[in-house]
Amino acid sequence: MDKPLNILIAGGGIGGLTAALALHAKGHRVTVCEATAELKPLGVGINLLPHAVAVLDTLGLLPALRAMAVETSALVFANRHGQEIYRDPRGLDGGYSHPQLSIHRGQLQLKLWDEALARLGAEQMHTGERLLSARMVGNQVIAQFQHADDSSGERSADVLIGADGIHSALRRQFYPDEGAPRWNGMMMWRGTSIAKPFLDGRTMVQAGHRLAKFVVYPIAPPAADGTQLVNWICDRRLREDGIGGGLSAPSREDWSKPGQLADLLPTFGSWHFPWLDVPGLIQQATQLLEWPMVDRDPLPRWSHGCITLLGDAAHPMYPIGSNGATQAILDAQCLAEQLGAGESIEAALRAYESERLPICARIVEMNRQEGLDAILDLVEQRAPAGFERLADVIDPAEIDTLVRQYKAAAGHRQQ
Repeated sequence: MDKPLNILIAGGGIGGLTAALALHAKGHRVTVCEATAELKPLGVGINLLPHAVAVLDTLGLLPALRAMAVETSALVFANRHGQEIYRDPRGLDGGYSHPQLSIHRGQLQLKLWDEALARLGAEQMHTGERLLSARMVGNQVIAQFQHADDSSGERSADVLIGADGIHSALRRQFYPDEGAPRWNGMMMWRGTSIAKPFLDGRTMVQAGHRLAKFVVYPIAPPAADGTQLVNWICDRRLREDGIGGGLSAPSREDWSKPGQLADLLPTFGSWHFPWLDVPGLIQQATQLLEWPMVDRDPLPRWSHGCITLLGDAAHPMYPIGSNGATQAILDAQCLAEQLGAGESIEAALRAYESERLPICARIVEMNRQEGLDAILDLVEQRAPAGFERLADVIDPAEIDTLVRQYKAAAGHRQQ
């Protein structure tokens, strides 16, 4: 398509804002409507894989992100005793063209919002507008929004992108019988603490097994006093339901509620690693939030007319393998490219969907099989008390095979 399009994005999260910047860079007129009335740097840490960082680099964001993030040197898998099982070099240290960035999610979102404000203009950026529904009228999309003051209004566009998260109104409109997200019985307690750096100060660690897992990584450069903001996650399985979910998750109102140390210390209170005091770090928490680990089944299609889905609205997945924000950013890049190449809007959206949907569906399924965390389960099964020699427990070639298969499917690309 040669002419610029009028594009409306419902959702000002990482995926929606990246799409806004990428589409604006292609010359389109983009409007973003975010349901939250006032954006604040909420949330905890996330990881952006190198292929997502490369997208943000093309948008001119890499220098600013580097200043506020940690360039992850390696992902280390360990048992619940803190013994290293596998070290996977990441980012520049792993031979990739771009770094892997560990970063505070809320601060990243605010940075993307500020960039969109500067580039798109304040008149194109709206808060306190929640998408309710959308319909096609001729070749235009008419979207209905509810405002923060409970009034409602409509906006029209050539294209509507639903980047409105796992509880997407657009997704529910297209698939009204889908029901609630699927829960796998695991609860996640996510926190941040100010602590002294561990290992090299740039390492991400996943320790434990499928019943209890501890993930930890720094998300900000060291401060003047030598401490770092450290993100950590305690996963604890509360119910068993096999692989693939299907349980009813706690009600939506209970998501992101404050967590309690009493829920964690009975399980993780004895996890003292040679290089990290886990209960000590937990007890230093500056914030502690609780989430169910949920996803949804892959959809048969994302696009309907001139409307499509992106990010968690399209493919919510378990937070395994650092794929949530990364895949949303890749969605944004692909969508911007296809809307510049297609013969029509509908053809462009079909091309976007045909490229991205199978990849994301595959990641959803792999994450239901524990993703790379399956390495932890193998070692726990074979050596629950720990080991003297890893080679007596697992063949390194077995690990390498699992890593290569997962990373290939998730889109890792080295130089």
